[in-house]
Amino acid sequence: MPGRLSTWDKAAFRAVATRDWPKAEGVLPRLSRSADHNKLWMGVAAGIVVSGIGGPRARRGAVRGLASLAAASAVVNTVAKWSVRRNRPVLDAVPVIRQLQRQPRTTSFPSGHSASAAAFATGVALESKGWGAAVAPVAASVAFSRVYTGVHYPSDVLAGVAIGAATAFTVRAVLARRPQIPPAQPLVEAPALPEGGGLSVVVNPGSGSAAFAEEVRGALPEAELMMWEPESGPLSEVLDKTAQKAAESGGALGVFGGDGTVNVAARLAQQHGVPLAVLPGGTYNHLAQDLGIHASADAARAVENGEAVAVDLARFSPGPGSAEGDETPGHFLNTFSLGSYGELVEVRERWAGRIGPWAAGVVAALHVLRTSRPFEATVNGRKRSLWLLFVGNCSYNGFATGSVRRYNLSDGMLDIHVVRGGHWARTRLVAAALTGLLHRSPVHAAARGRRLRITGISEGTICAFDGETAPAPRDMLLDKEDRALTVYRPLPQWLSGGPLARGDSAV
Repeated sequence: MPGRLSTWDKAAFRAVATRDWPKAEGVLPRLSRSADHNKLWMGVAAGIVVSGIGGPRARRGAVRGLASLAAASAVVNTVAKWSVRRNRPVLDAVPVIRQLQRQPRTTSFPSGHSASAAAFATGVALESKGWGAAVAPVAASVAFSRVYTGVHYPSDVLAGVAIGAATAFTVRAVLARRPQIPPAQPLVEAPALPEGGGLSVVVNPGSGSAAFAEEVRGALPEAELMMWEPESGPLSEVLDKTAQKAAESGGALGVFGGDGTVNVAARLAQQHGVPLAVLPGGTYNHLAQDLGIHASADAARAVENGEAVAVDLARFSPGPGSAEGDETPGHFLNTFSLGSYGELVEVRERWAGRIGPWAAGVVAALHVLRTSRPFEATVNGRKRSLWLLFVGNCSYNGFATGSVRRYNLSDGMLDIHVVRGGHWARTRLVAAALTGLLHRSPVHAAARGRRLRITGISEGTICAFDGETAPAPRDMLLDKEDRALTVYRPLPQWLSGGPLARGDSAV
């Protein structure tokens, strides 16, 4: 190391060592130890996910932070430390109360703790500015604690911070998906309803927060809002009457609720031949997200301009081997599954009211990984042992990256995924999902088709569809009703409200 820089480094180290830092003795050494083996950051990431604060961006930030941390640790421990063989500082000037009980044995340059701290904080901040601001002071304290406890020179810490931050940006560049142009989806006829006049919206407070209903009133002041309460009768009856009224007046049916509520509304909108406006009011809002509707204002723009697309409706019909009374077909707009996911949904619903939906999801996932068992079924004539059978309405993209969504909601296809039973199947599947190699896992297989016949389903198997669960019939057929439903979907801002002719495409 050049003499001038080395002199500055040692002088700065001695200045920190000899200065009195009130009350830091009880905090910084403990904080430094808590970051050993990245335990601190794994705990923070778990806290971000479980809290549910910040939504999907915060969860992506936690994952991005851990990925950046892992990459930074690899760079520091396999390249940087072996390239610069610098000895640790001499501890003569550092008060004993500050020193760590176990002194590191690796070389000093750069600081691995600082690199990990900076990588995690930067990775989180690149996805969620709020959580990034909360994590940054902790990361800075960990970095400073390495000089305070006497295990690194200031230049070691600064180099570690630079490596960690650079690694986080590199990870973002590597993981960022290449820009995709979604398949064109033709617009279809739907009435333009200025300020929501002629739109009847049924609000299900049980699917989300009733406070969000004020969003609907603000975005669509002329729409008629009906707050559904269990005392007023089954939700399906209220939606049926509202859809019939919309059909008679030439208007549209709106629904504010979660995926299960939207499922019921979609079936009734199809029966009465009216367009459907989906306003996100649930926990996940899968259909709304794939329609590009992230807030009520997005749906309002589509309703006011008459922007709509045709959407496929997938169907599962119990077969002849099912119990009597199971003949009524069910429908799903998003996904259908057999096996462990249905168990996960039921456990999550039991806990959601007590600890919140995201924490309940973590509890449910751990429970299912520990207790679930495979089921037997014959899929398209081939008998299989399966942990999970997943069927999506239209093609899902991004299973390998974890950023899963649909671009075309009327492609006429079922997106079929199976997880085979077998030794260590669950562990191998989780490992593949965490590493982004799900599409290469030997326990996972995927295909696309228009029909799927499933027979001989084990008794007690649970099926889940659009967030709802039910006992699975013994036999069933899954197929599609192509372009069965008209749904409002906003065009991009630069196209919205423009002079588009019908037959142009929404993207």
